[in-house]
Amino acid sequence: MANKQKRFKLVPSSYLVLIKNNKILLLRRINTGFQDGKYGLVAGHVEKNEGFTKAMIREAKEEANIVLNSKDLEVAHVLNRSEKKNKDVEIKERIDVFFIAKKWQGEIKNM
Repeated sequence: MANKQKRFKLVPSSYLVLIKNNKILLLRRINTGFQDGKYGLVAGHVEKNEGFTKAMIREAKEEANIVLNSKDLEVAHVLNRSEKKNKDVEIKERIDVFFIAKKWQGEIKNM
């Protein structure tokens, strides 16, 4: 039996650049256990059987309490990157899609 090689895997994530009055929304992380106190965009991992756009719509509701329409999302950038947390952990390959939205429904709230 031949050696089984590990398949190449990407960790997919969606990010939201929410723009209003020439300002970009940043959320402050708190009580998450991961980089608490730091600022970042509304973002999250794409789940199984979910595309980047649907993930962004879901994450916007979960993290910022807003409803996005897919027609109001514009892909701004796609980033492929490698991440190495420490020398004992294998490199994780990531693919990130950044969306711009200038329209949404609901009042923004850091969830």
